[in-house]
Amino acid sequence: MFIIESYGVAVLLCVITMICWGSWGNTQKLASTKWRYELFYWDYTIGMLLFSVIMAFTLGSVGDSGRGFIADLQQANNSNLAKALIGGVIFNASNILLSASVSMAGMAVAFPLGVGLALVLGVFINYMKAPHGDPVMLFVGVAFIVIAIIFNGFAASKKGGDASNAGKAKKGIILAAVAGVLMSFFYRFVAAAMDMENFEAPTAGMITPYTAFVLFSAGVFASNFVFNTILMKKPFDGEPVTYKEYFHGSISTHMVGVFGGVVWALGTLFSYIAAGKAGAAISYALGQGAPMIAVIWGIFIWKEFKGAPKCVNILLLFMFLFFLSGLSLIVYSGM
Repeated sequence: MFIIESYGVAVLLCVITMICWGSWGNTQKLASTKWRYELFYWDYTIGMLLFSVIMAFTLGSVGDSGRGFIADLQQANNSNLAKALIGGVIFNASNILLSASVSMAGMAVAFPLGVGLALVLGVFINYMKAPHGDPVMLFVGVAFIVIAIIFNGFAASKKGGDASNAGKAKKGIILAAVAGVLMSFFYRFVAAAMDMENFEAPTAGMITPYTAFVLFSAGVFASNFVFNTILMKKPFDGEPVTYKEYFHGSISTHMVGVFGGVVWALGTLFSYIAAGKAGAAISYALGQGAPMIAVIWGIFIWKEFKGAPKCVNILLLFMFLFFLSGLSLIVYSGM
């Protein structure tokens, strides 16, 4: 299977993860012109699962290093398979709330709050389980991320808009916060199923990143029949939607959602592969720099802060500076 050998390459993959995780929301924004996020989300999970299986039988099964996907799956302990599945279920519970938040508050608000909070809590959780890197630099970097989230919160509060939109945005902010707390836990379950110290010759019973990702994606897809069905019948905003509406969607609309799942899945797989050299905490933290990418899309492409007071631009500038500084410290902590 494909394995990386250097910290520099691991960081590069984490940067790609950050771009992917911060960009998939664009597909939801595109699909929203045709239908609701609940319907989009089905295609998103399908894209994720298909991509994980394809990668398992290609990158996860070629070469002489490590174990091939089928061999790895056959020798795995049930407990490790269950951990990867549970990680997918937890992630799906958080991500579907994040999608709801994006639909109500926008990418530039939902991602910094939800994913930023997940970054902060997730670094602590992952580091305590698998310490890697300079803890002082790592946690100072995390502190800078917290400050960036605060600046984003102030910017969102001054965004303005009519009363109905303001109420919707407030609900979106609450959902993003809940999503962030849930999201901070999923990575630890997946990492615990893998032998983070040796991808080339993993401990018997543990699984490779490719196997873990297939099980993770299966957990996301299976749990979606529960989580998304509930949200379709009792949505946070708007009228209920039906499966009939989903099957009446055009192929192009479905493909937008599938592509969104593939984009997120590519970033996630790279994060798992990179974790062997960068460590779970650093790999997770760099990937969760995605809010900066999402804010760029939200501000400059989707114009989500159009018409906001001038002070909002200053707040957003400080948010960028602290977020980038925090991410830089996190990178250096592992060198």
